Amino acid sequence: MSILLILGVVLVIFLGALTRTTFGFGEAVVSMPLLTLLPLNLHTSISLMGFVGLTVAIVAVTTGWRHIHRKALVPLVFSALAGIPIGLIMVTYVPTNVMTGSLGVALFAYAIYSLTRPIYLITDVQDRLQHPLWGVLFGFASGVFGSAYNFNGVPVAVYGSIRGWQPRIFRSTMQAYFLISGTLIVIGQGISQMWNFDVFTLYLFSLPSMAAAILLGTLLHRKIPTDKFQRYIFFLVMALGVVLFAKSIL
Repeated sequence: MSILLILGVVLVIFLGALTRTTFGFGEAVVSMPLLTLLPLNLHTSISLMGFVGLTVAIVAVTTGWRHIHRKALVPLVFSALAGIPIGLIMVTYVPTNVMTGSLGVALFAYAIYSLTRPIYLITDVQDRLQHPLWGVLFGFASGVFGSAYNFNGVPVAVYGSIRGWQPRIFRSTMQAYFLISGTLIVIGQGISQMWNFDVFTLYLFSLPSMAAAILLGTLLHRKIPTDKFQRYIFFLVMALGVVLFAKSIL
């Protein structure tokens, strides 16, 4: 590996970890498209992001465990278990551009709906997703996309935003979920023989940038006003949807 490649990966990891620490999710959707622009094997990129996401989650959970929404966390985790093996199969047999393009369109549509909903919707619809089965559905989708492409945060983020979780609950619950599902996903990727020497080398080089991103992201998260947090999440989801769709057609 060249020094330029290592520096490029370190920068990409920093941007992804910063997004994840600030908003609670999004590091894989930010970093994965950028990593594909570098001369890296796809399995190396996926496995690297698995380790990065797990590392950030471990640090974040230790500082925000008091705000975890435990009742919502349980169905998300158990349903993700069922989705993880399916995702590992999909990454082998389903074209990546089909999956990322479809997910991108869905994210963009959801963000537009969420941002424009107050204009034409008078009543609040959050109560419609209080049933635990909704957590099962979103958790299953997270397990599938997580093991296949490390996009496990997006379905859970959409679920949390619809449920109207407060910023501290949103961020802490997301990180607790990432810690559990991320551990399972990394193990699954290892069993599927997606690890290699480059994964561990790039991970070690990226540790300082992750530490810097976690510190900066924590400060930025505390500066975001509570009443604007949801809107920022929707804009981020919309941007990620555009990035994924663009990646699928390039």
